[in-house]
Amino acid sequence: MNFLASSKPSRRTATRLLAAAALCAASGAFAQAVPKTVRLIVAYPAGGVSDVVARALGDRLAAQMGVTVIVDNRAGASGAIGMDAVAKAAPDGATLGFSAISPLVLSPHLGKLPFDPLKDVAPVASVMYSPVLLIATPASKAKDFKALIDDAKAHPGAVRWATSGPASLGHIVLEQLRAAAGVDITHVPYKGGGQQLNDAIGGQFEILSTNASPTLSSHIQSGKLRPLAVGAPARLESLPQVPTLGELGYKAANINSLFGVFAPAATPAALVAKYNAEINKALASPELRAKLTATDNVPTGGTSAAFAKEIASEFESNGRIVKAAGIKAD
Repeated sequence: MNFLASSKPSRRTATRLLAAAALCAASGAFAQAVPKTVRLIVAYPAGGVSDVVARALGDRLAAQMGVTVIVDNRAGASGAIGMDAVAKAAPDGATLGFSAISPLVLSPHLGKLPFDPLKDVAPVASVMYSPVLLIATPASKAKDFKALIDDAKAHPGAVRWATSGPASLGHIVLEQLRAAAGVDITHVPYKGGGQQLNDAIGGQFEILSTNASPTLSSHIQSGKLRPLAVGAPARLESLPQVPTLGELGYKAANINSLFGVFAPAATPAALVAKYNAEINKALASPELRAKLTATDNVPTGGTSAAFAKEIASEFESNGRIVKAAGIKAD
């Protein structure tokens, strides 16, 4: 999850994450070779967009590095199960994880985790952000985002807003908009995304906030659903007419899911640096970029240190949001 509102991480949090990203730069670490077989733990089920991207990334890394990459899907608990497996793996470079950053920056504020998100995993590289789309269903007459807010102000509680559940990214967007716009909107939580999309098409509620996906795109293109705004740093190439929430004046709500690669915290710094370089190289390839943009995901990349700082910032920001809104997990 990528909160674009500016927030300054505490010195302690930033220091811990940066230490995890650069841990074990001990003598001899730079001579350590990349293992011939690498397990890539994907914190989501097989077949979804995240899994497709992770497998494409794994294929690129295998080709570039001359290694075998085995994808291991460990879904559940909003990514926390997969990240726990990464945290507890041997720190020898043979295990990496692919996940949104939410298990590290949001889940800790909602309940106790079986690992320490600030100490037990090392951020390796940012891979992509997945934008959040605010969608009007057939039940809504709003032609644009302003009309939606005007309707919510004129009819308190009448606008129903569906998300994939309490404390989900869509719920965070809703709470930020409620606070910023001073509107009363009814939250309709679902468990997962499949049924909510079917109900959206059926007009069971007015608004849906969800991550971009090929299925969602097909319903937008057919005219069954109408995008009103997007949570992203910039407008999407596929939807250039749809403004970002930042453009509309709601910077705190202009959020999206940030995904990346992680390693066990004690993985030698030389291996983290090597993987970071190879992931950035993979993200520059036309084949992988096409795979990402085809699903409205946007390639990112950058250094491990920059990724760690962003995670630290998100951790602090999410703590304030969860407390202010009184958000609780299911």
